Amino acid sequence: MADGEGDPGMFTATALPGDPRLLPTVTSAFLGTRVFRDILHAAGVYSGAAGDTHRADVPSPLGLRMAAPDAHSPDESFALDTWTGTFSHRIQSPGYTATHQLYAHHSLVHLMAFSITIRRLDGSTHPVTIQLRSLFVPQSRDLDLTPGPDFQGAHYIYGQTLVPEVEGGPRPAVHMLWTPIPQSLTLGGEERERCWEFLTAVAGSEEEAKRSYSAGLALAAAGSLHRSHVRAWAALRRGCSVELDGPPALRQALHGCLYYLLSAIPPRDSPGLLFHGISPGGLSNGTRGEDYWGHVFWDQDTWIFPNILLLCPEAARAILQYRIRTLEGARRNAQEQGYEGAKFPWESAATGREVCPEEIYGAQEIHVTGDVLMAFEQYYCTTQDQKLFREDGGWELVEAVAQYWCSRMVWSEEEQLYHIRGVMPPDEYRSQVDNSAYTNAVARRSLNFAADMARDLLLPVPEEWEDRARKIKVPFDEERKYHPEYDGYSPGEPVKQADVVLLGFPLMHPMSAEVRRNDLEMYEPVTDPAGPAMTWSMFAVGWLELKEVQRARSQLEKCFGNITEPFKVDGGAADPSCSQAGDKGIETHGAAWSIPNQLLRPLFLLLEQVWVENSDGSGAVNFLTGMGGFLQVILFGFTGFRITRSGLLFDPAFPDDITKLKVSSVSYLGNKLEVTITREEIRMEVTEASWDHPLEAVLGSGQRFPLWEGQSVSFPTAPGRIQRSPSRTP
Repeated sequence: MADGEGDPGMFTATALPGDPRLLPTVTSAFLGTRVFRDILHAAGVYSGAAGDTHRADVPSPLGLRMAAPDAHSPDESFALDTWTGTFSHRIQSPGYTATHQLYAHHSLVHLMAFSITIRRLDGSTHPVTIQLRSLFVPQSRDLDLTPGPDFQGAHYIYGQTLVPEVEGGPRPAVHMLWTPIPQSLTLGGEERERCWEFLTAVAGSEEEAKRSYSAGLALAAAGSLHRSHVRAWAALRRGCSVELDGPPALRQALHGCLYYLLSAIPPRDSPGLLFHGISPGGLSNGTRGEDYWGHVFWDQDTWIFPNILLLCPEAARAILQYRIRTLEGARRNAQEQGYEGAKFPWESAATGREVCPEEIYGAQEIHVTGDVLMAFEQYYCTTQDQKLFREDGGWELVEAVAQYWCSRMVWSEEEQLYHIRGVMPPDEYRSQVDNSAYTNAVARRSLNFAADMARDLLLPVPEEWEDRARKIKVPFDEERKYHPEYDGYSPGEPVKQADVVLLGFPLMHPMSAEVRRNDLEMYEPVTDPAGPAMTWSMFAVGWLELKEVQRARSQLEKCFGNITEPFKVDGGAADPSCSQAGDKGIETHGAAWSIPNQLLRPLFLLLEQVWVENSDGSGAVNFLTGMGGFLQVILFGFTGFRITRSGLLFDPAFPDDITKLKVSSVSYLGNKLEVTITREEIRMEVTEASWDHPLEAVLGSGQRFPLWEGQSVSFPTAPGRIQRSPSRTP
């Protein structure tokens, strides 16, 4: 792939980075690790009291590396196949190849596995030996581990975390079984090829660990362990397929983001699996002092969730159920600060109590509570799943959030409006401000949704919810026609990250196109260029909304400043000289995606798509938040999709060098749609129909197109909406 062409879902390199943070990861909904690392993490397994709560380090037998003792400078290559969810390391000598494959089984989420395959390339008959170098020791600084009896040839350890998250609270258990790993493997003189498979099962109970290990052994005995993983992973990828015709760099970024985000969600048809949320650095990261210690932020609800909802609503529901399970902790947070209802923590682990090490964020960055509820609203508008709210705890959460916002507001006699005072907005360069535009707007949206949800459930609507939604202040400068970030904000003051621009999307706060443009113009030049990766994606969505596609493209290009090692477009080690290129940057096949000089190195290191939080390499790595923002540009920016109570709006726009976008599985009201967009035409087809919610596409002109299963409908590219058909009966 030296020319940047080829399969956009296959990433290769001949060297890996010196910085171990940037190694690729393999993850399922329950287990995650970095390749060649001697620890792994299990979902929901945290150790340490609040302020020190972090993902517990589980010793990993998976972190070994092959070596060829008799080969002189053998060729080595590394690959991540996002189509199969498999990482591989290959050593090639003149007479043989040795291949190490590592994966987290997608359907058996408590199982990870690796294989070593030695294959003879010539007619020789001498033995071939490969060394397996490992740092594995069955001990942990976070777990009190005890050896148990072997099981079906596997070694066994079990124990609990050392310190509970809250005093007197539970200490999560870990049970691990693993295939013993020798120091070397030898292909006999008469053998042409041989494959050895090694399994690791980790679960919260002995029963589940043994069940998963036994299932893996049975599949391995049938020669189908890896194949069963590939089938499950391929089914997920087909069901969440997003393809575009455009620059190779953009296509590669798309596939890399899909790989990491889909790795983080539970498999379909797994209702019994407890999901424990998505942290900014994913399950592979989060040890003490690393990647926000594996905590869950608004990143999950605002930046990652909308993509999952559009492609896989079952997984989106699991994310919401995590928030429902932590509701009691959120109630305690509100109570401790003197408020009613539920205040979701800025940083969440297993209980919903605040675990942020720095008090100021937990006390002031309260917009997260509204961000959580916005995810519930988007889910309800997309699915009409009343069961979540009637029976599964959703309504209790909605009500508690509304109660919190009402108790958090104070009445201003001077302005005759409600204020929310003493907060930190998304722009974390500011604290203790009054009337953050974003915080107040998301509070208003929370109250409006709570009132609408109560009506849908035939419940009484408290008058104060609607009154406070009408009368809460959202700062607006009538003279300049823009939204100041907070009371007292002066134009030109620097901003850390996307803040006011979020009013337009995802909040869809009512405003004219003029005001939307003014907000973008006001904040784009003062936003820190070294800020978090997701920021530029929201500017891109804003400019796409206004049909300023070239300005959108320039913002999207900034996202590439946060993509880094280990796999490179040239297939080898990074070339330090690339940082000395001219001011015009580099181009991908002609005029496609010219990158500014300061972003050259990150783009040169593009292929494997390990995103970092900040463009200087600092912050979280494997930054799912940035990937989520990037995907929203494609799924909501290029398509113009907007989730509303009345329908799924669309209004496509994309840059000149993108000619087609195809989303194969848009989920809406129980239906699955294949949507293909070009500049000239939109084509839609229902591939799975819901008899309860037949659909139609309605254009702004009033034209209606019934959407029937298996029948493709096309019309000129124009704004419109997908909605439930009022004239069709199931």
